Amino acid sequence: MGIDVRNEIRDFLSSRRARLTPDQAGMPAFGGGTRRVPGLRRHEVAMLAGVSVDYYTRLERGTLKGVSEGVLDGLATALQLDEAERAHLADLAHLANAGVKTTHRPVPTSVRPAVQRLLDAITGAPAWVRNERLDIVAANTLGHALYAPVFAGAGRPVNTARFAFLDPAARDFFPRWEQTARDAVAVLRTTAASNPCEPGLMTLVSELSAKSEEFRTWWAEHDVHVHRSGRKHLHHPIVGDLELTFEALDLVADPGLTVFTYGADAGSESERSLSLLGTWAATELAEQRAAVRSPESVDQVD
Repeated sequence: MGIDVRNEIRDFLSSRRARLTPDQAGMPAFGGGTRRVPGLRRHEVAMLAGVSVDYYTRLERGTLKGVSEGVLDGLATALQLDEAERAHLADLAHLANAGVKTTHRPVPTSVRPAVQRLLDAITGAPAWVRNERLDIVAANTLGHALYAPVFAGAGRPVNTARFAFLDPAARDFFPRWEQTARDAVAVLRTTAASNPCEPGLMTLVSELSAKSEEFRTWWAEHDVHVHRSGRKHLHHPIVGDLELTFEALDLVADPGLTVFTYGADAGSESERSLSLLGTWAATELAEQRAAVRSPESVDQVD
């Protein structure tokens, strides 16, 4: 099972058209009064994109097969698509030309030892590796400590989208829960066009759609997003509120895997809290190792 490419193209283009007003597009609103439909009309998008109305209508009905790069670029400019949306449109055009095949690109579920050593060498900041369907596949000690509520969840593999939508602890851990959850949906939407037949992704989307009304609603909006950098507000059960910055770095040697590192502004309360969390994490780790080495634990194993 895969996605219906024609429906994906139709819904994506029509949703992008619906969000733009003539004023935002720099066009006069002829006729006055309230429009019967939101956003731009098809003939207005066609004019902005430099194509005929009939041709644009065929595009919006899901026919991107054979469309040139120039037309795609004109369409993206007319609809004011951002970088992630332009890439998504290109992925949909590729699917329209190649067809949705039953084959898929494998999604990594672990990291090479060298990558884990790199994570462990980062001692002053939380760091972890995520795949494109939002599974956390590796982390350093502080990364485990920062996302302790996520790792404590019952679902496996550890998945930030599943945690956000299905675990009650998520709304406490993410004070800006709606934005975090919407971002997760948008990342999964991006992956669905670039790797549409990946079984794990389809299983995850089906699970979230069945169990979360919010997920179903936002999935239907066709928003796409790529995380590169930003700020994250967390409420940690040990150290309280944290206002952090994050950076994402793709692992070039391991396509589909991305390293995320978090930090706090110098001199901020969050910096002090993150340092306290590091001390707590180191203490917890030392106690766990001591328990494993203790005679009592050896007797229990025997």
